[in-house]
Amino acid sequence: MLATLRTAAFSAAVTAIAFTPGNALAQKKYDTGATDTEVKIGNIIPYSGPASAYGLIGKTEEAYFKMINDKGGINGRKINFVSYDDAYSPPKAVEQVRKLVESDEVLVVFNPLGTPSNTAIQKYLNGKKIPQLFVATGATKWNDAKGFPWTMGWQPSYQSEAQIYAKYLLKEKPDAKIAILYQNDDFGKDYLKGTKDGLGAKASSMIIVEESYEISEPTIDSHIVKIKAANPDVLLIYATPKFGAQTIKKTAELGWKPLQIMTNVSASVGAVMQPAGFENSQGVLSAAYAKDAADSQWKSDPGMMKWSEFIDKYMPGADRTDSALVYGYGAAQTLAKVLEMCGDDLSRANVMKQAANLKDFTPDTLLPGVKINTSATDFAPISQLQMQRFKGEKWELFGEIISGDVASH
Repeated sequence: MLATLRTAAFSAAVTAIAFTPGNALAQKKYDTGATDTEVKIGNIIPYSGPASAYGLIGKTEEAYFKMINDKGGINGRKINFVSYDDAYSPPKAVEQVRKLVESDEVLVVFNPLGTPSNTAIQKYLNGKKIPQLFVATGATKWNDAKGFPWTMGWQPSYQSEAQIYAKYLLKEKPDAKIAILYQNDDFGKDYLKGTKDGLGAKASSMIIVEESYEISEPTIDSHIVKIKAANPDVLLIYATPKFGAQTIKKTAELGWKPLQIMTNVSASVGAVMQPAGFENSQGVLSAAYAKDAADSQWKSDPGMMKWSEFIDKYMPGADRTDSALVYGYGAAQTLAKVLEMCGDDLSRANVMKQAANLKDFTPDTLLPGVKINTSATDFAPISQLQMQRFKGEKWELFGEIISGDVASH
């Protein structure tokens, strides 16, 4: 009898515990890579090789999470950030990501950089249901919630950006004769498609030349000479930095003055406009979604003041004109927001669910008016940009914030 009473009392106690409101024990949920005290985040980025300049993004993210940990972590958990060099090589990317997943046992792979590397690891991560979150490339294919539910982009897609240039031309130069110079790969073709979609029915009459180049070519001067012969008055430069600089320089040497529009990825003052010659770069257009740390107009901006304090304390001596410092901070701040939203459910499925539920989130580094929005069917967090014109030795923003929404796959 006594034993039965004891059992009944014990069951009642268990039931009481289970139904206590706000009982944390019942709600904590972890997948590999998360515990009561830690969240393990994996990353690959080129610290060496042809794209090693981007390595600074990884270093910025590492410093950002150190700042978070110094402040007590996220929901009481410290971030353990494990970042490896993939040298911008797809086979190396696969090897490093397998290591992150199988031996380091990370919860997510965050902000892996480059279209080739991300393409190489996408099937593997989706097969294992591991978030490939906020990839650092603007290819449109990362916005495919149905086909690849574990992959999500971050920055504006190349097609969105190209649509914005098309909208600008339709409004400002509706009779333009357009030449498009593009890199013959996914990157260049995304811009080409976005431009045609943006121009719509007028694409066939406005575009008079489409000229592609291979990334292996040492110089594209002959392409510029060929384009000039068709006499367009607008030149869209869908190129990576080295070729962007060559194009601006060559058009100036030819004494040719079309309106030039340059990709956001090649709008770097230090890597493109300066080598091309500031005198040759005047009036070139591009678009931006993040604040430029080299621009004095953000000196008293609250977000950039926070960024500046972070650089002073955690990355002293870093070159503040390098946009990688702004990019890495914004991406890391977005991941921190998602982890905060996850609360005590740090399952991989919930990480993706929260990442797909960002509403008007504004990292410190984005331009005023540019907001991050995602949904279960929209895996493209940023789709707004503002036009900018090169003047003197810097970019000047103008016009409204424009959306270039590209339908998801």
